[in-house]
Amino acid sequence: MRGLSRRGLGRAAVAAAITVPATARAQSTPSGEPIRIGGSMSLSGGLAGNGRPAGLTHKLWADEVNARGGLLGRPVQIVTYDDQSSGAQVPGIYTKLIDVDKVDLVVSGYATAIIAPAMPVVMQRNRAFVSLFGTGVNSEFKYDRYFSINPSGSNPNQTFAKGFIELALAMDPKPRSIAIVNLDSDFHQRAAESARALARSAGLRVVYDRAYPPTTVDFSPIIRAVQAARPDVVFVGSYPPDTAGLLRAASELRVNFQLFGGPMIGPHITAQKLQLGPILNNLVVWDVYAPEPTLQFPGTASLIERYQPVAAREGTDALGYYVPPMAYTQMQVLEQAVKKVGSLDQAALAKAMHETVFDTVIGPVRFDAQGEWPEPRDIYTQYQGVQGNGVDQFKKAGTQVILYPAQYKSGELRKPYTAGA
Repeated sequence: MRGLSRRGLGRAAVAAAITVPATARAQSTPSGEPIRIGGSMSLSGGLAGNGRPAGLTHKLWADEVNARGGLLGRPVQIVTYDDQSSGAQVPGIYTKLIDVDKVDLVVSGYATAIIAPAMPVVMQRNRAFVSLFGTGVNSEFKYDRYFSINPSGSNPNQTFAKGFIELALAMDPKPRSIAIVNLDSDFHQRAAESARALARSAGLRVVYDRAYPPTTVDFSPIIRAVQAARPDVVFVGSYPPDTAGLLRAASELRVNFQLFGGPMIGPHITAQKLQLGPILNNLVVWDVYAPEPTLQFPGTASLIERYQPVAAREGTDALGYYVPPMAYTQMQVLEQAVKKVGSLDQAALAKAMHETVFDTVIGPVRFDAQGEWPEPRDIYTQYQGVQGNGVDQFKKAGTQVILYPAQYKSGELRKPYTAGA
């Protein structure tokens, strides 16, 4: 079994114990066999930048639950295996977790590419399954015990790019053309499909539409080809390693697009924020949270305050704005469902998850028949005024303003995107 280091886990436990309210620490000590919660996690490889903070947050939650008296009076224990950011590792991991380790509950690791390969194993064993950042995973499986902690809703193929396209259409002058670039992966294919359909229905001419393979290491030819197509707007879907490559290529080639961005996963990670610095200015990215006064829920700031010192000692994502609130919510849903049911019965847990509105650090969460959010809550944000590579600027409101949706809007769109030029 691989996971966080013993030293890091010990530190996390100490930090959690310090920050848990005294009334909670006064709860009775859990006893008996631990409730074991298993899952894969990308602790190495291209998704580790988000997988490691997710794993740390799961541990933080477990320590806090145990300090409050456990779950059903029993301690909880997280069992994690490193999937190395490879979906090929995932079926074997869940088979071992369920058949050999005999875990009581299962949760997913980070990202659509990791969640989808777990589904056949989980479904065959009839397990309730709470996933983290899966997009449209259950649209084909239609598994009634699947639940997604991702605000993209049941029809991401149709709705995922809605915010981005609406921002584009509101520009003056109104754009006439769009380029679509995406990594050839399940998540980004869905996102691109949404952008393609919405753009065409809005009368935007698609002048470039290509997917690049995961093995791509040189992104300059892609950016050159997009420049040659002369689009007004560029929609990009990428994972962390290629996001950095695309943005650096954009900087080297001195691009000038009226609107540039999309589901470019990467700047969500603190280290990539600091590495890219001003290259991020005017980039519009899909996100789930930003530290803006217009998007606050009870418990979000408190969680981040508890997470950050532990993350600093563990050497993982320093700010914790992207994955930790969602990973904590993933475990809150599981915790509240178990308490409501009073047992670990999988069918009863799934029924409770369908019927319950969960009180979480990202606000009330409920699920539709497919286990998705009934109403999408994707946000599109823009980096503005980034100077140098200091971390404190990203803690301030106004550095990553929310442009969409209107109820959380905290700033106005700035254009064009020039990659820090």
